[in-house]
Amino acid sequence: MDAISGLLGGFAALANPETLLYMIGGFLIGTFFGAVPGLTSVLAIALLLPLTYSLDVTTALVACASIFMAGMCSGSITATTINIPGAPSSMMTALEGYPMQQRGEGAKALGHAALGSMIGGSLGALLLMVMAPLAADVALLIRTPGKFSLIAFALIVIIISQRGSITKGMIATLFGVMIATIGIDVVQPLARFTFGTGVLVQGIDMMPLIIGTFAISELLVQADSRSTRTVDPSMIKAAKVRRRDFIPPLSEVREIGALRYLKSAVIGYAVGILPGAGGSMAAFVSYAESMRSSKHPERYGKGNPEGIAAAECANNSMCGGAFVPMLTFGIPGDPTTAIVLGVLVINGLQPGPQFMTQQLDLIAPMFASLFVSALILIPLTLYLLGPYFLKIVSIRRDVLYSSIAIVALVGSYVATYSTFQMALALVFGVLAYYLRKQKYPTVCLLLGFVLGPSLEEYCRRALSINDGNPLIFFTSPDSLFFIALTAVFFYFMVIRKPKDRGLGTPPA
Repeated sequence: MDAISGLLGGFAALANPETLLYMIGGFLIGTFFGAVPGLTSVLAIALLLPLTYSLDVTTALVACASIFMAGMCSGSITATTINIPGAPSSMMTALEGYPMQQRGEGAKALGHAALGSMIGGSLGALLLMVMAPLAADVALLIRTPGKFSLIAFALIVIIISQRGSITKGMIATLFGVMIATIGIDVVQPLARFTFGTGVLVQGIDMMPLIIGTFAISELLVQADSRSTRTVDPSMIKAAKVRRRDFIPPLSEVREIGALRYLKSAVIGYAVGILPGAGGSMAAFVSYAESMRSSKHPERYGKGNPEGIAAAECANNSMCGGAFVPMLTFGIPGDPTTAIVLGVLVINGLQPGPQFMTQQLDLIAPMFASLFVSALILIPLTLYLLGPYFLKIVSIRRDVLYSSIAIVALVGSYVATYSTFQMALALVFGVLAYYLRKQKYPTVCLLLGFVLGPSLEEYCRRALSINDGNPLIFFTSPDSLFFIALTAVFFYFMVIRKPKDRGLGTPPA
């Protein structure tokens, strides 16, 4: 009953005008960043991170949740209209949405995308509310050796999910772990790897790493482009639509079927729980399963609303699943939840098995924000603002990215009032830029930095419990379970690679 009353209190918190304003504002910001190719919800929340110092933690989490949901669904706008996914998770949507746009059914395709996003996001949020407390109870059964094996499992899955660049994923992850070792030792109060520099004793703050990796590096990548606009305006002249055109026909919704929506939502939620999988993997798996079970698989790739519904339902349901490992184990499910973890840490909160019960009043509004954003804001925003969305992509690059540069640098300074940390943001931005140029996944670097201290701490604690004998990791039942799970994932994802169904490989 306490959990139910706490969740209801989360919905009641949204009635606060200030909190409601931040949720709506966050949703509009997420929609903008998700719709513009090259911008993502990760970048939006990274830029918002410095503001969390002056915001109430509940308000900050509500805004982050609405940005997350909006950024995930709005990538379908440009994926459908100009065949350029606004977010990686919308690649599968582009396969079906753009052919419909070419047939003059672009508005209907966006309507199906919004409906799938609404259903998937709502079900994902509900599953989060129901399953997160159960996951917290299970987390209490995991002891120190098991926690080490769990984090090691998460990092290995993150690395092997970088198909075609596993070695580079491993190097980037190890580099992130190495950066995290700078400063005070996680077990003993001793400084290490400071190179005699006093400013490094406090370690590397998460803020400059996030802003540098996602904001500064993106500015440098975009600076390589010779185009003055994000998209050629001539590509969107023929995309004018009326508001009523966004409502998908009931006959097509019935043909897609409630079972397909439900199955896609469950797939997306389950994939979201896996560390490092993300929305693109959720959309890919759901799209493949929808094609496999469809009565007319030959229609896929030619503008089939079933494919749009499956992909969008899954990648928005993933939002709810990605919060489960982050809240119960402190392991981010994707880059966005890694930054949300930073919001919690900045405010002195540490996720863990008892976090759901002890701090439910703080995070319940975030759950409510996910649900309301999916159920109400997604369809409402598309209906009211849909005809104007296409103008977003014609903004001049110099205006857009210079504004982001100012926000990023000022934010990195205001967060710590340290010119050294601001300089670090620039250093990490240049480093991440060159890593991206060489196809190194910067997501691995960030997650290695986030999970590295916990990995080291639990490893050293487990060894100290057993007098330095590493066999404790193979004799503890919970640890052995995660080691076996790691072996299973490695076998199916590396040794026995998934068969290519002609859908392409989703981006990491």
